Amino acid sequence: MAGIKEIRTKIKSVQNTRKITKAMEMVAASKMRKAQDRMRAARPYADKVRNIAAHMAQANPDYEHAYLAKRENVKAAGMIVVTTDKGLCGALNTNILRVVLNRLKEADSQGVKVQATAIGNKGLGFLTRLDADVVSQVVHLGDAPNLERLIGAIKVQLDAYAEGKVDVVYLAYNRFINTMKQEPVVEQLLPLSADRFAQTEEEKQAYSWDYIYEPDAKSVVDELLLRYVEALVYQAVAENMASEQSARMVAMKAASDNAKKVIGDLQLVYNKTRQAAITKEISEIVGGAAAV
Repeated sequence: MAGIKEIRTKIKSVQNTRKITKAMEMVAASKMRKAQDRMRAARPYADKVRNIAAHMAQANPDYEHAYLAKRENVKAAGMIVVTTDKGLCGALNTNILRVVLNRLKEADSQGVKVQATAIGNKGLGFLTRLDADVVSQVVHLGDAPNLERLIGAIKVQLDAYAEGKVDVVYLAYNRFINTMKQEPVVEQLLPLSADRFAQTEEEKQAYSWDYIYEPDAKSVVDELLLRYVEALVYQAVAENMASEQSARMVAMKAASDNAKKVIGDLQLVYNKTRQAAITKEISEIVGGAAAV
């Protein structure tokens, strides 16, 4: 059995660890609220652009943008992987990277070449270990997503699709459901599917007017669809950041609770060991007195 001093050292160590995890839990809770507000604030913009883009795409049947054209034979694909820069957020990164790995294996079995874009340190490290073709990357985004920093990495994939180097582009991220649940998803970013432009009857009536294009319809549609795709990626990063802070808060709370339980167990062992030592000393004293 461990000595009293050793057990006391272990208790002190676990107590210090619990202080750290408790502080990280409180910080994550504060950041989580801001991240959720930021994520929800980005949704109306994406919805507005989607509705306008859907109406304009239908209003100009003579012109079909490259982002809307579906390609039958998929020989190459792009994958934008959104992960966190830091760890200590439970199984958040593990879940999305497992899904990405399955997609990469599936593409390899079908003879589809994949080029990847990594957003976040964890995804970059994972793709590097797999020896994947990483064509662009962006890391150290901080606590708030910055579209200006994202555009450069995203544009590499968008240009590759426009030039025909890839036939489809996927977006992998953690979708925020609630504080306790985050869902890893891999969805098709390009070509833009009809589901993304689906409108309710109210939306069709709200956006049923005719537009006056300046300088011309092609330029406006091109720019609008580009902004829409960028908004989709920005929204995915915002969702992933909200998921990160939620997962970290839950993970740190679980760590703090486990540390409290370990401290209780160690305290019980300490008391038993101390009591045994006291009993032994009393027995030796009684035995010595009896011998005298």
